[in-house]
This record gives sequence, structure tokens and C-alpha cells, in this order.
Amino acid sequence: MLFYALMSPAVTILVIYILAAILPAVFLMRYIYSQDKYEPEPGNLLWSLVLSGVAAALVSILLESVGETVLSRFVSEDSPDYSIILAFLVVAVVEEGTKFFFLKRKTWNNPNFNFRYDGVVYAVFVSLGFAAFENVEYVFRYGLSVVASRALLAIPAHMGFAVFMGSFYGRAKICEARGDRTGKTLNLLAGYLVAVFLHGFYDSTAMIGTSQSMWMFVAFVIIMYIVVYNKIKSESRNDKPIY
Repeated sequence: MLFYALMSPAVTILVIYILAAILPAVFLMRYIYSQDKYEPEPGNLLWSLVLSGVAAALVSILLESVGETVLSRFVSEDSPDYSIILAFLVVAVVEEGTKFFFLKRKTWNNPNFNFRYDGVVYAVFVSLGFAAFENVEYVFRYGLSVVASRALLAIPAHMGFAVFMGSFYGRAKICEARGDRTGKTLNLLAGYLVAVFLHGFYDSTAMIGTSQSMWMFVAFVIIMYIVVYNKIKSESRNDKPIY
């Protein structure tokens, strides 16, 4: 009886929607993991980072709601500046901030964090946990029609922001190991701010909706993907121990 219940059309559709939403993120996680040439990270840690990404997404929903409410009191939603401010100072600041918070909380003092590339792995797994949860929400809201565009754009974009954050994060850990407190602080700050800038630019060009902004969006995505791919290869190839 249970078997037939699980094979019902409703359950089948539910499974299809969930798989369509999360598989792009899983594919990218496997790719990033495969580039970790030294002491690949334990599965329990990686799963906890994915769940931390989900937690970051839930917190972001609340904080972004507050941010949008505050912004709408000072800037009209019809203003051309509204989308830019929303993208940079609300969405990007909040989402990259929550990711960074859970990333540092989960991994900074973890003994497995002993190679520089680990920072990239950790940041990407948190970010793709966030993206997978967000994608499930989008698929259930808008249907399977959004799967392809989000698999090619939104999810890889979240990974791209995280690759930059993670590369600085790994360097910050090396600075701490060497007693360089200034270098640690600057690298942590740079990782967060670069991710915020990239996220804000991505969202703002997509949200403005003019033909010029869409060309900027397309050019930005192409360039970022090329840079991110090369950066992953470089970070993996030049990985080194922290201690």
C-alpha cells in the first residue's frame, strides 16, 4: 500500500520538481569537490555546510523583507535607482552576509581547514546549499519553465560569488596561521565585499530590464564564468597547506 502511495502522480511530480531544482547545485558541488587534490573534506562537514546554506537562505528571507520595507520608505519603487540600491544594499549585502556568517561559524576553527583551497570548497558548498533551497522555492512557485534558466544562470552565479569569497577566505586563514592579523582582516573583508559587488552587479543588471542592462548582464555573466573557471583551476593547482 505504501509503495502505491509513493508512486502516486502527486508524489512523482513532487520528486521531479525537487530533483530538477537541486541537481544543478549537486553537479557543481561535485565539480568543486573533484578539484580538491589534497585531503578531500569529510562528507559530514560538507553536508553541514549545505544545511548552513539553507539556514542562510531562511535568514535572508527575513532580513531582505525588512530591508525592502525600509528602502521603500526612502526610495520610490518607480525610481530608476530603486533596483540598483535593492540589488546591492539589500539583496547582495544580506545574502552574502548570511552565507559568510554561517561559513565562518562552521569552518574557521575546524581542524579540517588545513589547505587554502578548502576555503573555496567551504564557501561554495554553503552558497550552493543556499542556491538549491532558493531554486526549490522558484520551481514550486513558477514551475519547471524556470529550471533551465536558473541552472545556467542563478545557480552558477552563486557558485561564482562563492569562489571569490572562498579564495580570500583561504588566504585569511593562512594570514592567521602566520600571525598576520591585518592580512587576515583585509582578506576576510575583501572576500565579502567582492562577493557583494559581483552579486549586486549581477542582480541589478538583470532587474533594471532595459536592453542596455541586459547586454551588460550577458557580458558580465560570460566574463565571470570564464574568470571563475580559470580561478578554480588556479586555486586547485596552486593549493598549499595552511600550517
